[in-house]
Amino acid sequence: MTTPEIPCARISLEQRVEALIFSSERPISESRMKTVLGIEDDDATKKIKAAIEALNVTYDKNARAFRIERVAGGYRPLTREEFAPLVSNLYADRQQQKLSQAALETLSIIAYRQPVMRAEIEVIRGVACGEVLRSIMEKRLVKIVGRAEELGRPMLYGTTREFLNIFGLATLDDLPDVQGLVREASWKPATVPESENELETTETTDSPQIEPAEVVADTETTL
Repeated sequence: MTTPEIPCARISLEQRVEALIFSSERPISESRMKTVLGIEDDDATKKIKAAIEALNVTYDKNARAFRIERVAGGYRPLTREEFAPLVSNLYADRQQQKLSQAALETLSIIAYRQPVMRAEIEVIRGVACGEVLRSIMEKRLVKIVGRAEELGRPMLYGTTREFLNIFGLATLDDLPDVQGLVREASWKPATVPESENELETTETTDSPQIEPAEVVADTETTL
């Protein structure tokens, strides 16, 4: 059995990893890089991470304006934090067209309180949010993640992987602390008291459960 040819094997792994990261339209994962690079040995992931670390050392040494960071389950090049005001000026008009203040407020509530019902979003903001919610769902930043076990089975909303990608977050744990926003799920299943357990067993078992909504958009779709 012949060994599969490794593409560009004579070029250093650092350069090959760099080429993949800078060429990918989305954050690219280690598993995807292993497949494209044609390396499947047990230490492949460690080698890729080491290559990324070496690249960042080189960028730091040469005072480059960017580094490779882990975002939304993969890696992508990001400009350094100190350049944020400059980059914000470049995209100021575009950002205003994308997300209004109302959209940012609604998105923030969902990010910190997910899964969250529309009713709570409206209570926190003090205004109806139907149109705003629809807008950020169209941008693939928010999706329906299920339904609450309450009267009317209200929908529950949460953020998408595209949200992590756009805001440069590896996971939701990277969200900064914000005054007035508690990082806690808005909706939790009700706890049935022990005294009610016997009654529950005599009833039918058709109580509503959280289920993925059929209208959930593919979170891999770009903006």
